[in-house]
Amino acid sequence: MNKKVLGKKITFYVMLLVVWQVIATANIWPNTIFPSPVEVIEDLAYSASDGSLFYGIGTSMLRLIVGLSIAITGGMILGIFMARIETVNQTIGSLVLGLQSIPSIAWVPLAILWFGLTDTGIIFVTSIGAIFAVTINTYTGVKNVDPNYIDAARNMGAKGSKLITAVLIPAAFPYMISGFKQGWAFAWRGLIGAELLFSFLGLGFLLNAGRQLNDVSQVISIMLVIMAIGMLVDGFVFKKIENKVMFRWGLR
Repeated sequence: MNKKVLGKKITFYVMLLVVWQVIATANIWPNTIFPSPVEVIEDLAYSASDGSLFYGIGTSMLRLIVGLSIAITGGMILGIFMARIETVNQTIGSLVLGLQSIPSIAWVPLAILWFGLTDTGIIFVTSIGAIFAVTINTYTGVKNVDPNYIDAARNMGAKGSKLITAVLIPAAFPYMISGFKQGWAFAWRGLIGAELLFSFLGLGFLLNAGRQLNDVSQVISIMLVIMAIGMLVDGFVFKKIENKVMFRWGLR
């Protein structure tokens, strides 16, 4: 990111904070409904000082890593099978398209019934929300691999798992990384939604605790943390990986 773009972003967010503070100072609404940015920052500082914020972030990120890893692994395997075996695509493929339309939060009641109020249930919701995006992008990527690459690899003796790992996955990776990025976004939303309803530990728990205490400052502060983590992961992890992959494949 060049300095000019960074300067514009900083200016925008500073102006946003100033407008927020002005509106809060005008007392249009009571601070129990619309707190000032100062009050939100104070609440955030208090959560950080007692360790609850960092513990919540750590707990949520651990669940996210496990759930997203399951989704990426399962989605890649399923997507490759769908692309390479037409019967799988005609049967399971149609089911995947249908399941992708179900919001992550809709899986929460089923997760509670199956796993109870446990970490396993939250990880299930996190992974199920992401797996279908990874599956569809993997399928698209493998289907778009140049058949000449496959024929050349077979002529050199590559087959089975060797063909998949040496040819199909590298050639389809630009599509797959887009699937990982989408999967991360779905997983993050599903995780927070599950933690809200499961109501123990994690950022979703802190969000729900603020609601139960009628503490709007805490609710907004945790929402800002969730947004910040989302922006950081997207910008410093997936965006950089995506740019490197696209540059290597000559797509940028």
